[in-house]
This record gives sequence, structure tokens and C-alpha cells, in this order.
Amino acid sequence: MGAYDYWLLIVGAALVNNVVLAKFLGLCPFMGVSGRIEGALGLGLATTLVLTFASSLAWLTEHFVLQPLEAPALRTLTYISIIAVAVQATELLMRRFAPLLHRWLGIYVPLITTNCAVLGTALLSSQEELTLFGAALFGFASACGFMLVLLMFAALRARIVDDAVPGSWRGTPIALVSAGIMALAFMGLSGFNVA
Repeated sequence: MGAYDYWLLIVGAALVNNVVLAKFLGLCPFMGVSGRIEGALGLGLATTLVLTFASSLAWLTEHFVLQPLEAPALRTLTYISIIAVAVQATELLMRRFAPLLHRWLGIYVPLITTNCAVLGTALLSSQEELTLFGAALFGFASACGFMLVLLMFAALRARIVDDAVPGSWRGTPIALVSAGIMALAFMGLSGFNVA
């Protein structure tokens, strides 16, 4: 893969095929954590760390364990285990080398274990013919797209709270309508035909 292919991979994973708005994965944290920008940023950063590490481990496991053993049926179970290991390793490394970041992210790191966007991205990257660097880049770009959408939605929700919204539309209804409009905006990027 050349530099142009990697650029297309980044744009495709982060924007065109966004894990939240195009693949509809990770909707629980998208709706749950996007109430505050600080929470969205914390979860986005933690997801970026874990997803990059987990995508690399998933690629290694796929090419050196599952394919030689001809055991594709074990892919989901194996990837769930890899994600749990990646979350624990990230938390330990942050606690050891970046204690301030670990205190700032707090509860968000363990919550990533149950984020279906992480498992979905690992499974999606296994379907592509990527190198180890490509898989790590795909995970990183997907996580950046996840964080971008979380931050945009958190900023949008902060503005909606201040606006005069009719009573029956307050809370979840207006949030879902806003998320739908964001998804439509991101669908406009699908014309770029990026893999």
C-alpha cells in the first residue's frame, strides 16, 4: 500500500464509513456519554488508545493463529478476549506512565470493553486485506472518527439544551433527530467512494 492508499483508508474509516453514523456501532456510548464535552473527549481518547492497540493485536491473531489453524469460528470470541487484554494493558500503561491522564479518563477506560464499536472495527478490519500497519491505522482512524462524532454531538446537545425546544421533544427525542441529521450529513460523504 502506498501513501495515497493509506490516506484513503484514513478518510474512509474516519468519515465516509464512520463507525457510528454509517455502521451504527457504538450507539450506547454515543447517546450516553455525549451529554458533556469533557466526557465525550475522555471516552474518545480512551477509545483511540484501545482501538489502535486492539486492531494491531487482532491482525496478529488473525494471521498467525486463526488462519493457520483454520478456525474462523473462533474470531469473535478471540477478538473479545483481545479487546479485554487491550483495555487492561492500556489502563496499566496509563496508570504507570501517565497518571494524570489515567485520573482524567477515570471510568471511561474500563467501559470500552463493552463498546461494540471496538469489536465491530476489529471484525471489519479482518475482512479487509490490510498489513499490520494498515490494521493499526484503520483502528486509529475509526477511533478518531468515533471521537469526532462524539465531540460534534456533545457540542450539538449542549446547544440544544439552551434552545427553546418544545416539551415533547426535549431530551432523547431531539437527540435522536439530531443524530439522524448528522448521519444524513455524513452520508453525503459516501459519494467519495472510499473503501
